[in-house]
Amino acid sequence: MPFKTIVAIIQNEFDVSRVLDVAIPFAERHESHLIGVHAEALAMPYTTAVGFPDTEFIQSNAEICRERAARIEKAFRARIRMSGISYDWRSFESFSGDSALSGVESARSADLVMVSQAAPGLKESVAADIDSLIYEAGRPVLVVPHSAPLISTFRSLLVAWNGSREAARAAFDALPFITEADTTEVLVVDPVETSARRPDASGSDIAAAFERHGAKVTVSLEESHGRSVDAVIHQKVMDTGADLLVMGAYSHSWLREFLFGGVTRSVLQAGDVAILLSR
Repeated sequence: MPFKTIVAIIQNEFDVSRVLDVAIPFAERHESHLIGVHAEALAMPYTTAVGFPDTEFIQSNAEICRERAARIEKAFRARIRMSGISYDWRSFESFSGDSALSGVESARSADLVMVSQAAPGLKESVAADIDSLIYEAGRPVLVVPHSAPLISTFRSLLVAWNGSREAARAAFDALPFITEADTTEVLVVDPVETSARRPDASGSDIAAAFERHGAKVTVSLEESHGRSVDAVIHQKVMDTGADLLVMGAYSHSWLREFLFGGVTRSVLQAGDVAILLSR
């Protein structure tokens, strides 16, 4: 099933080129409707040292936000008009000024969401909250890497598989990518034996399901040998030259990953390959 409605989260001016370089050719190929989402922060009630409202500062800050929003919208519309695809632009004001948070409602009515990782050196306060977007949207999120070459047609896929609900959701959300890819590799890290299956048969069912859709699939079983799971996945991406990583997000609680780290957060921070995440 093609992706007919795509939401592009545009947090800053860097994202206009980075996200649209992937989203536009992708939307052209799937004949999709593309919805751009951007948010700016509401003017906060700043006060002077003696406690009076600093109206000059508030007005100046509001004007900066309006000008930035106008620049981003203008750049977005210019890029889209050159392509000729169907599109909408949605601009929001919120306390956080976070386009990912403001875009959750739009994302829930989309087939796919695209968002860029924060560029290196970008202040955390102006980076889109990708964690919340993945956790709250209920839709697959394609994360565009901040520095890797931009690709809109993925030829080599790596699917991280652990049999969880989140992994299953991501695997089937990725079917349109899997069926058009040249190769798909299912990676199982530290396969375990169950009452119904030996460790060496892990991943065979999901691989067979992909093959019934016409995909070319292989299964790889890897032992971590003391390494973290995200390190094993990252090494496999490097070894195979995969241009899209597919994985379930936040199999553990989001709060636990936020406080202590986890596979999802570690993979998101790497920035060297596009990632399709679902939960």
